[in-house]
Amino acid sequence: MSRLVFLFYKLLMALSGLSMVAAFGAVLLGVVAREVHWDIPGLDAYAGYAIAAALFLALPGTLKHGDHIRVTLLLDRVPARLRSALEWWCLVAATGLSAFIAWYAVWMVWVSYVSHDVSPAADASPLWIPQISMALGCIGFALSFAHALVERWRGGNFIAASSEAAHVE
Repeated sequence: MSRLVFLFYKLLMALSGLSMVAAFGAVLLGVVAREVHWDIPGLDAYAGYAIAAALFLALPGTLKHGDHIRVTLLLDRVPARLRSALEWWCLVAATGLSAFIAWYAVWMVWVSYVSHDVSPAADASPLWIPQISMALGCIGFALSFAHALVERWRGGNFIAASSEAAHVE
């Protein structure tokens, strides 16, 4: 089962990469279109949809690789027993919150589909289409937190710990 879930994370990361390429292509096409005085209605909206898709679809994979911002300042300074309790609490809270967000994202897609909601931009696309990527990313994120919780229960570590003390950007 774990292997299937990891394949789902990889699929979402691949889709995220494709979304980044699509966003780049839309922006590049917009620049070229402006130079040749060619108007493509809704191109900015498509670039925005692709960027949002890239962000949401990458959530589970980046959590697995430990690339999310994690505040360990407190955890590094408390006794081991308290640290363990705080980590459990964080995983349970994150699983619950991400499951609620995933449920809401799926509900939002359904409402947009049923109500025939369209984009207010020049493209006038049905909004449920770009919202699917957000819902998929949120489902994957909730699944990854639940997976992390199960791994913690088994005594393992789902989230990769960085060898660096802190990432400095």
